[in-house]
Amino acid sequence: MTVRVTWVQPEDLIGHELRQAAEDGRDAREIERRWYAAGGAPAPERAGASKPSAPPALRALAGRLLDELARSASPLAVDEPTDLAGIRAACPHWPTPRRDPPPVGAARLEAAWLGRAAGCLLGKPVEKLPLAGIRALARATGNWPLTTWFTARGLPAELAAAYPWNRRSASTSLAENIDGMPEDDDLNHPLLTLLLIQRYGRSFSTADLARLWLDELPAGRTFTAERVAYRNLLDGVEPPDTARYRNPFREWIGAQIRADVHGWTHPGDPVAAAEQAHRDALLTHTGNGVYGAMFTAAALAEAAGGEADVHGALAAGLRVVPPRSRFAHAVRTGIGAAREEPDFDAVADRLHAAFGAYHWVHVLPNAALLAAALTHADGDFSASICRAVSGGWDTDSNGATAGSLAGLLAGRPEALPDRWTAPLKNRLATSIPGFGSIGFDALAELTYQEALRP
Repeated sequence: MTVRVTWVQPEDLIGHELRQAAEDGRDAREIERRWYAAGGAPAPERAGASKPSAPPALRALAGRLLDELARSASPLAVDEPTDLAGIRAACPHWPTPRRDPPPVGAARLEAAWLGRAAGCLLGKPVEKLPLAGIRALARATGNWPLTTWFTARGLPAELAAAYPWNRRSASTSLAENIDGMPEDDDLNHPLLTLLLIQRYGRSFSTADLARLWLDELPAGRTFTAERVAYRNLLDGVEPPDTARYRNPFREWIGAQIRADVHGWTHPGDPVAAAEQAHRDALLTHTGNGVYGAMFTAAALAEAAGGEADVHGALAAGLRVVPPRSRFAHAVRTGIGAAREEPDFDAVADRLHAAFGAYHWVHVLPNAALLAAALTHADGDFSASICRAVSGGWDTDSNGATAGSLAGLLAGRPEALPDRWTAPLKNRLATSIPGFGSIGFDALAELTYQEALRP
């Protein structure tokens, strides 16, 4: 029996890189012709590896073609820089660093941790499912519009067969199975960010993050861009080349899910949060993938200050993103759709029509959906996470980020509905050393100490 390591096989990466080239304006038609003429296959649509593995000659060709594609420049790069100086120069409303940031209490941070966990857990069982499947499963159990956890109770057998729950999550994330917060990369990475700041301080480098991963993050707990970057580190590739070398996932959502603690620990100072998130994101992402982290960190920092509503937080996030970038366009599109459509199903349909060609883990469709969900919910916690998850795509990641921001706005754990927090049992499972079964109250206190760090 062979082991197919996902997200790193050249014969699987080439299809994703061809797709990335089409999205960022590079002409890859000749390379695409050569790949398919040699017997190559498209990228797996949902899984991380195809079956069976490619013969040695085809795998070698995939590697050469990946390197050829890397030598072609995107015409969009001028509007989508990755370096911080270029990003700042492209942003006419770049925020001013705050010299007197407002305090953020441990209670607000606990609400953020709980919100992130609840939103993530809500989305886990339907991750990878198409929008039609999510709607059908929820409707069949009387839970549409979505207002509470998904359940298999009362679900017709034919629907269960047509839209199977995410196999790794159903046993821990359906209403009847929840017993504390199970492990998820959307919670592992905030833990790692907390460790990063504890170990290296706010002036950490991208190389420091790489060292931390090699020390503390099991390789099997990484996915997409993070797994490619991890592999690159083991092959001797140094940051920031770890984000570029044979990494077709560099504009996917991974860096965004690592941004929360950067925002939480910079209350009222979105520029400091964004710059810290930028150094983090450079390990694995470029362009729009980096903007996802910066946008999220800035929006959360604004919300953590306790002086802004959800709309002000989103506006703060946009100020650190180049306005001519596809990411800024996606966020503006999501906000606009939410303002124009009273029915969120109609909002989601509009966004799927506009961004449906992207992979479901790409940062752009998910940014549009996140912004739409938060705008439409107008700060309400339950509506925020339910709208983010009900729109499909990367359901657990979007639910987590929506819950994080809405939790900050709620301000304290008691303000979150008990149906979301009680099943978590103040217990988080993780494979990150030192955090096993930790409580969210303890995490909030640790985060608060880092927020106080000068």
